[in-house]
Amino acid sequence: MRTLVLGGIRSGKSQWAEEAIATSLPPGEAVRYLASGLSGHTDPDWAQRVDRHRSRRPAHWSTVETKDIATELRRSPGTPTLIDDLGGWLNCTMDSQQARENGSVAAAVQDMVDAVGAFGSTLVLVSPEVGLTVVPATASGRRFADELGILNQRVAAVCDRVVLVVAGQALSLKPSGK
Repeated sequence: MRTLVLGGIRSGKSQWAEEAIATSLPPGEAVRYLASGLSGHTDPDWAQRVDRHRSRRPAHWSTVETKDIATELRRSPGTPTLIDDLGGWLNCTMDSQQARENGSVAAAVQDMVDAVGAFGSTLVLVSPEVGLTVVPATASGRRFADELGILNQRVAAVCDRVVLVVAGQALSLKPSGK
């Protein structure tokens, strides 16, 4: 079962995703948590956000901080996995591909979609939903929003289930098995 969890900033999407994967597995089963955000930031607010996320995770879950999510998915396709989040991954990918100006992330997005589609265990992916925040005032910000919208649509197409979390409440957009 592959589930994409969408939502705006502070919507509760990460917490909902953590609870969803935990309750879908037998008690005590290990989960691999792929964190795409950088924890080494010097921004105190960012550090607090990362700490809040870490404190919610059970001790038996493993955490891998990575910019290469597709490779990690292929490395252990039978391990239940939670990815938080695709927006952080896209941001890093756009930077590495110089895609904010004129580069392309098309190959990386295709690689991600292929890895998600081929994954052989429970997979929950968290991503910010485009359009639930302010329209970016810069060309690079709008490019990011456009690319995130494309990424979310492509990942949703290969997922079995898609939910939108608003105010901590989940709305099923693509029910399981549809």
